Amino acid sequence: MIVDDSALVRQVISQALSREPGIEVVATASDPVFAVDKLRACWPDVLIVDIEMPRMDGISFLRKIMTERPTPVIICSSLAESGAQATFDAMAAGAVTIITKPKAGLKAFLEDSSNDIVQAVRTAAKANLRALPRSGTAAPLNRPKLTADAVLASGTPTAMARTTDQLIAIGTSTGGTQALEAILTRLPATCLGIVIVQHMPEKFTAMFAERLNGICEIEVREARDGDRVMPGRALIAPGGRHMMLKRSGAQYLVEVVDGPLVNRHKPSVDVLFRSVAKFAGANALGIILTGMGDDGARGLKEMHDAGASTIAQDEASCVVFGMPREAIKLGAADQVMPLDSVPEAMMGYTRANR
Repeated sequence: MIVDDSALVRQVISQALSREPGIEVVATASDPVFAVDKLRACWPDVLIVDIEMPRMDGISFLRKIMTERPTPVIICSSLAESGAQATFDAMAAGAVTIITKPKAGLKAFLEDSSNDIVQAVRTAAKANLRALPRSGTAAPLNRPKLTADAVLASGTPTAMARTTDQLIAIGTSTGGTQALEAILTRLPATCLGIVIVQHMPEKFTAMFAERLNGICEIEVREARDGDRVMPGRALIAPGGRHMMLKRSGAQYLVEVVDGPLVNRHKPSVDVLFRSVAKFAGANALGIILTGMGDDGARGLKEMHDAGASTIAQDEASCVVFGMPREAIKLGAADQVMPLDSVPEAMMGYTRANR
């Protein structure tokens, strides 16, 4: 079902989806109130929902859906820049992924991005909503899929065999906002320094970090270039920028840089993980969590091969088992475990490296 007050959006997306085998658009609605009436007759497997609509906004509608009958919801909104808080609220409420519509050239964008929208629907249909902790972001569309080579060349690791400082690197995407909250709120201030890539558009990460900082014992903040990775601190890569680990003597810093999309993402998990493999090696723990696609899988394998300990989230606790599955297939994960076990594994690694 497509719920959007734009007749053009409803028409173009309906046409794109209706051409696909195995996908049927059972209904469209111009606002959530009309949608509720249609849901009584036929409940879809996936909803595509705008945020700004008459009579009821899309976030309130999303919360209603998740309360009454949890269903994968794709947010298709033009609010990524002007209404970042609203879109972040949608992610926190349980949206599986987000497609950011432009304010101009909408018809051409939707037509050019039809394959990506179809793939988003197919992935959303398989989402495990039971894995959402009870309290996405989508990759930019139609971009070439570059590897981490585009930002940081592979090569001989320069990590010291052993340093006083160790660290934990985490990569995640769809479902990751909830997963990170579930993990970080359970960590004491004595935990090792953490570097995180969560696929999230520009302007979202600062608010996300600020929110987590208010409910966590550890310090959580959006990373700034030159920030030190230190115990009791989690640094989240800023949306729209890559984050890499660098070494200064026996200490670790982060470098925040611009660059091309890697695996259609910026920040990219592969970029972070490669830098950790190169500069920390066996002095790091790498964790790949719920997410769509394969960003981070090869990077986790590079960390594994450089001597790092590695963990992948298990399928049952993932909202989308894309990124962990690809990492496991590559042999990148030393351990596969449910989300609830990750905080204790992190503290076990911390205690072992004191």
